[in-house]
Amino acid sequence: MKSFVVGVGMTKFEKPESREWQYWDMAREAGTKALADARISYGQVEQVLAGYCFQPSTAGQRAAYELGLTGIPVHNVNNNCATGASALMLARQLVEGGVSECVLALGFEKMKRGALGGGADGDFSTSPVARHYAVMAAAHGFAMSPPTAQIFGNAAREHMELYGTTEAQLAAVGAKNHRHSVGNPNAQFQWESSTTEVLAAPVVHSPLTKFQCSPTSDGSAAAVVVSERFADAHGLADRAVEIAAQAMTTDTEESFASGRCVDVVGVGMTRSAARAVYAQAGLGIEDVDVIELHDCFSINELLTYEALGMCGEGESGKLIDSGATTYGGRWVVNPSGGLISKGHPLGATGLAQVAEVVWQLRGEAGVRQVPGAGVGLTHNIGLGGAAVLTLLRR
Repeated sequence: MKSFVVGVGMTKFEKPESREWQYWDMAREAGTKALADARISYGQVEQVLAGYCFQPSTAGQRAAYELGLTGIPVHNVNNNCATGASALMLARQLVEGGVSECVLALGFEKMKRGALGGGADGDFSTSPVARHYAVMAAAHGFAMSPPTAQIFGNAAREHMELYGTTEAQLAAVGAKNHRHSVGNPNAQFQWESSTTEVLAAPVVHSPLTKFQCSPTSDGSAAAVVVSERFADAHGLADRAVEIAAQAMTTDTEESFASGRCVDVVGVGMTRSAARAVYAQAGLGIEDVDVIELHDCFSINELLTYEALGMCGEGESGKLIDSGATTYGGRWVVNPSGGLISKGHPLGATGLAQVAEVVWQLRGEAGVRQVPGAGVGLTHNIGLGGAAVLTLLRR
């Protein structure tokens, strides 16, 4: 059975505390936009998958109640930074399994200013990612900089040592994504920055500067997932984008065996998920036109190029230099500005990626439009860990 995204919506992603709103206000805005885009009412939704990381238990109900009080099941989803895509995957499974005809995936996050922590009150022994940080500590020690910046910054150092990747190539990722975000009214940052300016920004954890790191953000995004029968019955063919393939993977021994940060931050999970998605769809990375990937830090975009098969191992620095991942190149990666510039409200990120790709495949992305886009890929990853890849086609 096939499933389709027929409606998407999102709020503008904003710096925490910049606007007087609560998470349910964000969810109401994004959910209302998605329903309107799908041309359906909340009364037609049979189940809701609500994703968030930092709100309290049953926050999903509080958010969904803003859309209607219909008594339907609301499931709360928390899968670290991969939460949004995890909610979408569960919605798809409900539809493709024949349980429901119309499901809403809703992601939101109200965050605090400043860098994310990594443990329970600073005690990493009780953190779900303690094993991941232990690999980092054994190889590089533990510094005073934000923990997530440390683990990815150390992965960047390793990549530089292993393959000759340069600081300028890392900075080029930030410059590209800031340039793309200029055309995105929903992005937290909408200004262009050169590679030189990215390099000159304050260092967060060497070699990563501030403009290579995703910010904390407030925001929400949503997607309406329906069966083929529902789409046909309600005349939604012009809105429908097929979820052609999807896979979630978690850590294996490969993540920890090498003792290197480049492996523990999720490359193996992404590689496995990519293989599964390509096999399901009967397509390869060469068939993809537009990609929204999880650039929480610039190094993760480079690592993901390699894991998706866009280039060989260690060749991602050369790929960004070649212009292959921007307009006029082989793929357009993160036309939204990505996490680095669009923002990163954890529970909403994966669904915002899907919204961007749906707009691209419908030809509705405005000045960001990728010419002729027919196949899109989203990549949403969280330490701990989970990687969710979704291949969409028109």
